[in-house]
Amino acid sequence: ALRSASLSRIADTLAQTYLGRETGRRVLAGTIVRGVAEKMRSVIWFSDLRDFTRTADTAPPEEIIPFLNDYAEVTIDCVHEAGGEVLKLMGDGVLAIFNADDTGEACRAALQAEQALRERTAVLNSERSAENHPVTNPYVALHVGEVFYGNIGSRERLDFTVVGPAVNETSRILALCSALKTDVLISPAFAAAASEADRASFVSIGRYELRGVEEIQELFTLHESARSTHS
Repeated sequence: ALRSASLSRIADTLAQTYLGRETGRRVLAGTIVRGVAEKMRSVIWFSDLRDFTRTADTAPPEEIIPFLNDYAEVTIDCVHEAGGEVLKLMGDGVLAIFNADDTGEACRAALQAEQALRERTAVLNSERSAENHPVTNPYVALHVGEVFYGNIGSRERLDFTVVGPAVNETSRILALCSALKTDVLISPAFAAAASEADRASFVSIGRYELRGVEEIQELFTLHESARSTHS
């Protein structure tokens, strides 16, 4: 019985560590049928790291994994503490979702995670700079849309994630952060779903075409003086 309980705890820990908390729970509960997906409306978070390619090309090879781990840790911690679910790590990129009965509450949670990430990144950068390690800042894109959440892949290798046009759209928005010189971009759907109090801190930065998206999108960022209102 002790061995069985120990193995169960190990399985639970591995599932949560490699798949995420909610996804790990679902997989352990037997939700592992390929092609089974749940349609839901979620806040979608996509983030990556400014100038990661340049850092990877110029930093000593032994610096890259600690670099990624340091920034992934603060990102994942901030998402989880705000109630989000990290679904995928892609090099320097993080895909996560926030769900709540009230989409406005999910938006607020994502904004709280973004604010916490800025604060913790500033501390991390100070620590890394003091040790002459490369530093960066995260880019974050926030969107709201319908996603399919479930198992995708082959009979031998499944990935539990979210897919759909809204996920692709979030990725396209994230790609504009560098060109628009802003660390956070908010979609019009996110702005519409957010509470009136949260929308007061959004600043329009214009209308832009997104690759693969028919309609031109008005994108927003956060007013610097209002960031602290989400903490």
